[in-house]
Formats: sequence, C-alpha cells, structure tokens
Amino acid sequence: MKEIKSFGIAGGDKRQLFLAKSISDNCYDVQLGGFEKLKSTGSLVLCDMKTMFAESDAIIFPVPSVRADHSINTPFSYESYYIDNEDILLIKNKPIFISMKENFLRAYPQLQSAELYDYSAEEEFAILNALPTAEGAIEVAMTEYEGTISGSKTLIVGYGRIGKLLSNKLKVLGSEVTVAARSKSDLAYIKALGYGVRNTNQLKSVKGFDMVFNTVPAKIFDKDLLMNTDRNTLIIDLASLPGGVDFEIAKQNKIDAVRALSLPGKTSPKTAGEIIKTVIFNIIEEVYR
Repeated sequence: MKEIKSFGIAGGDKRQLFLAKSISDNCYDVQLGGFEKLKSTGSLVLCDMKTMFAESDAIIFPVPSVRADHSINTPFSYESYYIDNEDILLIKNKPIFISMKENFLRAYPQLQSAELYDYSAEEEFAILNALPTAEGAIEVAMTEYEGTISGSKTLIVGYGRIGKLLSNKLKVLGSEVTVAARSKSDLAYIKALGYGVRNTNQLKSVKGFDMVFNTVPAKIFDKDLLMNTDRNTLIIDLASLPGGVDFEIAKQNKIDAVRALSLPGKTSPKTAGEIIKTVIFNIIEEVYR
C-alpha cells in the first residue's frame, strides 16, 4: 500500500459524513463524491465521482457499498451511479476500502485483482458496532412499544455480541429479561447473570412477553412460531438479511413486527462513522507494519 495523503468517500449516508470529518480532523485531505443533495459540508470538499476517484490516494465505499441493482449506495445523490470502465482505470491501482466484498465483486468483477480491503469483515468492526446497535434497538423499542421499558418483559433471541449488550442494557432499564440461546456455555452464562433462560432449539412458543428482540440471522420466527406468539407482542428483528422473521406471515396475522436494519447508521451515525475510520486506519497500520 502506497502512502496515503488523501481519501475519497464514494457515496453513503450520514455515517460517511462523520467518517469524512473524522478523517479530515486527522489532517488528511478528503473529497466527497455522490453527495449532490447536500447544501453544505463545512470544510469538506464536494465533487463529482470521477474527480474524486482521480484525485484521491485511497477510496472508501459505504455500508453497504452497492445496491441490489449494482449501483453505488448514494442516498445523497439525485441519480444512481455505476462504476464504468473509466472509473475502473482510475481506482484499480489504489487502496479501496469496501463493505460486503462478495456483493461488491459480484457487481464489479473487474476489480477482483485490485487492492481491496473489506472493513466490514473485521472482527473489530462487528464488536464496535454492537453497542450502537443495542442502543438503537432500545430506541426502536421506545418508539414502537406503547409501554415503558421499565417493568416490561422482554425476550432476546441470540446471545452474541449484540445479545450480550442488549440484555444488560434492558436489565439496567428495569426490564425483566429472558435470553434464548443454543450453546451450553451461553445458557450457563445467561443463568449465572440472572436472566431468564430459554433454549432456542426448543423455542416452540413465545408467550407472556411484551417485546422480542431477534439477533439471529436465520428464520427463527417462521409460520409455526409466529402462530404460537402472543398477538400483542412486539417483535423487533435486528438480524442481517434475510433476517429471522417471516414478515409476510406476521403481517397476515396482524403480528406487530419491525425490521430494524443498519441501526448504527440511523440512530448514531457519528459513532458509526468514527468506527469505520478506526477500523480502516487500523487496517492501514497493519499493512504498513
């Protein structure tokens, strides 16, 4: 990796704006491409995508980097943007930081041999994003649930990074927390920490809960389980696509289910942007080591 003195931000949401500011605060030049809708960005430089590709030493794509139609994820742009052959020539010999590498290369296989770094695949990225995701989930609950967190009965399905933080925060807020997990060690920890315990493999019904938070990216809440879930229970699905809830069945049976994706970008974009910067800078430091 050659020395980097300037970064180009190729599209993205508010996370990328805070990412750009954080990088700029570290005395790097930063250019934003794909942000035409913005009126002002302070000291940050707005330009067209091709200029940004040409003039930046390294390129950062957003989360997710590409949409389903293979366009760059540019919510602040008036038009969809697709990388063309001219762009490929401009960036193929530069460090390129992306998220969801498999999807990116499916859209642009011409960059298969480029210097690609998937920051979203780093363990550090997942760990750091667990906190804003957990806090965002609570914000969703406070908006969607008609009662208070304090005094509520909640079920968390999955005891990974997000499940651990979310269960703790809900308990601190006064909720009666039950956690469903699979592994014997997780079930033992859950019990030791004073939570109610359910085995996900034996989850045949969901009764007596005000809210359920699913963190497992597998169809846990299929037709059978949804038909055995209290109709007045709010289900908040935090799992990455395809998610853990059959939303069509939930809708048909008037079960209140909410898909809460990309919460760090929606509820805490400043923190989420700074996390991306931290992970990318650590990748750079590792490469230069």
